[in-house]
Amino acid sequence: MSLRHKAFSAVFKAIALTRADRWGRGFAQGMGVILTLHHVRPASADPFRPNGLLEITPGFLDATLRLIRAEGYDIVSLDEALVRLTSFKPGRFFVALTFDDGYRDNVEHAWPVLAKHDAPWTLFVTPGFADRTARLWWLELEEAIRALPRFSVELPGSGFSARTETPAEKQLAFDQLYWRLRKQPEAILLSVISDLTRQAGIDAAALVERECLPWETLRSLSGAPGVTIGAHTLSHPMLAKHPAEFARAEIVESKTRLEAELGSPIRHFAYPVGDPTSAGPREFGMAGEAGFASAVTTRPGHLFEPHARHLQALPRVSLNGFHQSEEAVRALLSGLPFLLWNRGRRVNVG
Repeated sequence: MSLRHKAFSAVFKAIALTRADRWGRGFAQGMGVILTLHHVRPASADPFRPNGLLEITPGFLDATLRLIRAEGYDIVSLDEALVRLTSFKPGRFFVALTFDDGYRDNVEHAWPVLAKHDAPWTLFVTPGFADRTARLWWLELEEAIRALPRFSVELPGSGFSARTETPAEKQLAFDQLYWRLRKQPEAILLSVISDLTRQAGIDAAALVERECLPWETLRSLSGAPGVTIGAHTLSHPMLAKHPAEFARAEIVESKTRLEAELGSPIRHFAYPVGDPTSAGPREFGMAGEAGFASAVTTRPGHLFEPHARHLQALPRVSLNGFHQSEEAVRALLSGLPFLLWNRGRRVNVG
């Protein structure tokens, strides 16, 4: 676990030990919270899990939903969350559940747990994953490093080489290369990872086929009780890294394509990656112009009354695979970690 995640664990433990998740609610907790999830599947025994933060177990999802219900909180759809947020009426704290990308395990492992708790959920779909044309580049990077005992790639101004024989070496190489690539234009990121997959003999399209739902299943999901389908761009780019014309097309055409394929209105949108380097005021405006009732980021935080004026820049809270504990969930639902993270700000849309 990285130093960053060790720091998170320490904060969660401190909140639990002081019971601050109870007494601190009055000034830290908002009207509600939108939770971000990706994969839900059984735990892996592989010691090299660089994308492990993106996956939780069905048991942890079940425990989280039981805790939410036990606390007397409401689990609501995104549509209901918007109604409550814009009504400005005091009410019970609410939780909305959102799943990004459109993974097979969301149906195989998450949906049975959600149905057990009568919990509505939103699935943000990238048509390119359903088409098998977009790339799960973060998974390609993981699989290539898993397969290679050593590698070398070219980066602007320098090269990058690493020995990757042990899990620790693989993790270090992944962390270093991932963050160097995130600072580059997306075309360079994709090119470098393509080079790595060629070295490792990884079939990028096969990874998408293995992980992501096909159109047939998505059509069956559309209109199912408790299920909302949202848009997640056409090909999952980090929008802020691209020219306006490209970003606008990714947003608008994802809505158009999904509505054509599924035969129902698409009202909600999620920005890929969703941090300030991937989505900002320009993209928030585009989502509103495209007709989305809401758009969600990965900027961490609860929902407060002022967010009603920023429905295309809503924060979310990640259920992180590296922190699958009751104390972590209680801390996240209390709002206290975000009071610290956002330095007291309730709204961050800059």
